[in-house]
Amino acid sequence: MPRLFTGLEIPAQTGLMLSLLRGGLRGVRWIDPENYHITLRFIGDIDDRMADEVVDALDRVRRDPVEIRLTGLGAFANGKPHAVFARVEPTPELMELQGEQERILQRLRLPAERRKYVPHVTLARCRTCSNQDVARWLAEHGDFYSQTFTATRFVLFSSRASVGGGPYLAEEVYPLDRKGGGYGLPEGTAQFAGQYR
Repeated sequence: MPRLFTGLEIPAQTGLMLSLLRGGLRGVRWIDPENYHITLRFIGDIDDRMADEVVDALDRVRRDPVEIRLTGLGAFANGKPHAVFARVEPTPELMELQGEQERILQRLRLPAERRKYVPHVTLARCRTCSNQDVARWLAEHGDFYSQTFTATRFVLFSSRASVGGGPYLAEEVYPLDRKGGGYGLPEGTAQFAGQYR
């Protein structure tokens, strides 16, 4: 069973801007631009019955489109760096969308997310780079920002547990239009889209 998570897609133009940041930092594995996304809620490995419940529960989300703006760069570290990312402005609308999904999944008895939600787009996963290397790279690129874009849907993604950073498959798509209701995927979009219906 693949790992599941919900997220927002990155438009091609914004992805192109992010891809121009690649390079200049040794000891990292850069994320392919087609796998850029903003995670809303990591779900993890669940069985088919629970996946059905997740799909149905998320279908009840009724939210307006969300304005997204990338504002600078940062790094996650716990002693040593493990990822560099583009910061996403934590607007009330984005945080409410994430919070609603957290509550929905907890009502399904899935474990609560222990970490504070920090919206971001992962650009690279650190392997052997040092804190100094990352600090230098951030100093050189830290004034990055993007034009605002509008997220008109969120996606239930899957990933293979053995591969960090993609490839990700869209399993179910949910509009952000207050009228709502998941509307599935075009035929052939994902390898097992619709398996949970």
